[in-house]
This record gives sequence, C-alpha cells and structure tokens, in this order.
Amino acid sequence: MEFMQSPDFWIGLMKIIWINIILSGDNAVVIALAARSLPPEQQRKAIMIGSGAAVFLRIALTVVAAQLLAMPYLQIIGGVLLLWIGVQLLGDEEGEDDGEPKESNLMTAVRTILIADLVMSLDNVIGVAAAAKGDSLLLIIGLAISIPLVVFGSSMMIKMMERFPVIVVLGAGLIGWVGGETIVSDVALKEVLADNTWLHYAAAAAGAAFVVGIGKYLQTRHTAKAPAESN
Repeated sequence: MEFMQSPDFWIGLMKIIWINIILSGDNAVVIALAARSLPPEQQRKAIMIGSGAAVFLRIALTVVAAQLLAMPYLQIIGGVLLLWIGVQLLGDEEGEDDGEPKESNLMTAVRTILIADLVMSLDNVIGVAAAAKGDSLLLIIGLAISIPLVVFGSSMMIKMMERFPVIVVLGAGLIGWVGGETIVSDVALKEVLADNTWLHYAAAAAGAAFVVGIGKYLQTRHTAKAPAESN
C-alpha cells in the first residue's frame, strides 16, 4: 500500500471525487424523475440500482470513451434518446395504474435510468480519466466513493419534487438541455459548430424547450383522457 502514502494519489483521488460531485447532478435528476412515481420501497431499489449502474458505466466507458466519441452520429443518436427519455419522464401521468405489476414498473424505471446514464456518461468520463492519469485503481476507488453522492442526490431530489412539483419540469428541461448539447457535439457536426459556436447553446435551449413542450402536452392529454375513461 505504498502508493496510498503518495501525495499524488490523494490529490488525484480528491480530483476524481470533486469531478463526480459536479458531474453526478444530471444522473441524480434522471434517477429521481424515473423513480418518483414508484412506491417508497421500490424507489430505494431503483435509486440503488441506478446509482450503481451510473458509476459502473463510468468505469467501463472510461476505457473506450475517446474511441466512441470519435464515431460520427453516435452522439446524435444518444442525444435523440435523451430527448425521448425527457419527454417520457415528464409526459407520463403520475400515479397512473395501468394494471401492470409493480415489479414491471420498477424495471421500466431502471431501464430508463440505464439508458440515460449510458448516454450522459460518455463525455463525462473524459474528465474523470484525465484526473486518474491512467491509474485504474485510483479511478475505481474514486468512482466507488461517488456512489453515496448519487444515492443521496437522488433521494433528496425525489423529496424536493414531491414538495415542489416545478422541479419535475426543470429536471426534464435539464435532460432536454443535455440532449441538445449531445446532438450538436457529435463529431460529424464539428466543422459546422466551429463556424457557428452559438449553435451549441441554441441546440441545448431547443432540446430543453422540446422536452418541456411535448412533455406538458402529453401531460395535458393524460389529464383530459382520465375523466373520460372513468365515465
């Protein structure tokens, strides 16, 4: 354990933990949005599975992230997936009982979290890998420590969403913002973005507006349909 006595080891570890505190915000929002309609016991399961998956994906993707980000159109596909997820999370009617078993609802939430984590983690791991400087053990320890941060953040977000419903809309908007950023960051659009840097912010804003607009529209349709079906 001589490496643990090195100041460079602890400096690197602190860097990774700090980067994960910053980068785990959007993951916590996705987990909270996906789990908010589940019963309390299943909420805890979804948070634990989703948080563990977020960290595991970052460890696994660190090895191949640079190569994946160099593939054209991959981030466009990922960004579109995020927009779809944001619309689904905002548009789904809360408390809807469609007769499906609760375990199915849990698995649906976990699947949503896994897809969103996969897309969001692609570019995030670049910063973490840079801080680790090729030290795999340092990378794994730092990411493992970040699991409680994601768990705590997700649990806190669910409580805040219950108290302040507007946070649900803001959270969905954040997913749309990241989705728009992901699309325009694709390597296939690199030259276009270089000549028009404003497109980065325009695409992010458009993604947020799209998710909130379509999501609220679907919410309205759910609300209007419910009384009609009950009669």
